[in-house]
Amino acid sequence: MNARTEPAPAGSDAIARPPLVRELLLVAGLFLVYKLGRQLATGHTAEAFHNAYRVWDFERAVRLPGEGAVQSLLLHGEGMVHLANTYYAAVHFPATTAFLIWLYLRRPAHYVWARRVLAAVTAAALVLHLLFPLAPPRMLAATGLVDTARVYGPSVYGSPATDSLSNQFAAMPSLHFGWALMVAVGLIVATRSRWRWLWLLHPLLTLLVIVGTANHYWLDAIAASALLGLAFAAIHLPHRTVTTAGRAQGRLVPAQAQTQVRAEEQALAGAGR
Repeated sequence: MNARTEPAPAGSDAIARPPLVRELLLVAGLFLVYKLGRQLATGHTAEAFHNAYRVWDFERAVRLPGEGAVQSLLLHGEGMVHLANTYYAAVHFPATTAFLIWLYLRRPAHYVWARRVLAAVTAAALVLHLLFPLAPPRMLAATGLVDTARVYGPSVYGSPATDSLSNQFAAMPSLHFGWALMVAVGLIVATRSRWRWLWLLHPLLTLLVIVGTANHYWLDAIAASALLGLAFAAIHLPHRTVTTAGRAQGRLVPAQAQTQVRAEEQALAGAGR
């Protein structure tokens, strides 16, 4: 099977950059859907705590590591736990936003793919948040875990009864981890630096932070990874070209022209014997 690459005009992107206004409207729409999910989740407190006990017991049954082991490391120093709380509160949205802005400006083809994956994962997560409300481990007395944000600060949450800005019973799947993993994968496939694999430190650190601060269970991150994997399977990467790979822009030679050049080179070689 011959894979033909069409030539791209010099200085152009491999795919047209989407209109900025449309993209802003899409992001605003996702935010409104999230707000709607917060309102719909109101009144599911008892179910959220019931599910929390089920998740906690299941993790112990399958012998997943205890979340307390990670938290005990953070609690060795007040500075470390404060830093973890700050990372949880301040990195999630800015890092994802910066990731999308950079892709939009520098890798339009990858931007479209990444935005579709993020939108799909976020929409699926919001549905699961409604179908399976889950109280985080910091609210569950049986875990013996400390609500580090409330004790040491800073905290992004108020009392669950009065907090109208966030759905605190939306632990599974963890969008903190899902978005962080997407940022790392997106930057790895959109760049060619030998150091690009270090972006995986972002989801790894995020995982330790969300577990250590008792905002999420291990299963929350596993569920987010599974959703992201399904999104990757359904939404394919753009065709890799010189532009989408991040090299210097230039004209690509069509496969037919390449074949003709090789034939001419072989003819010249034969004539010179």
